[in-house]
Amino acid sequence: MPKMKTHSGAKKRFKLTAKGKVRGRHAFTSHILEKKSPKRKRRLGNPVVLHEQDAKRVKRLLGVTK
Repeated sequence: MPKMKTHSGAKKRFKLTAKGKVRGRHAFTSHILEKKSPKRKRRLGNPVVLHEQDAKRVKRLLGVTK
């Protein structure tokens, strides 16, 4: 059976932490920023750790095995 290829889009968007959690960007950060408060925009700029179920799906795309 051939090797699994990593998903190029996922590779660019997500990183794994040392403990194996998946880190990604917040949603709602790219446009329509005028109506969002500065506090909200600052918070959205920081990376977020994905929820367990989403992380499971992303890890499969990244080719991470248990």
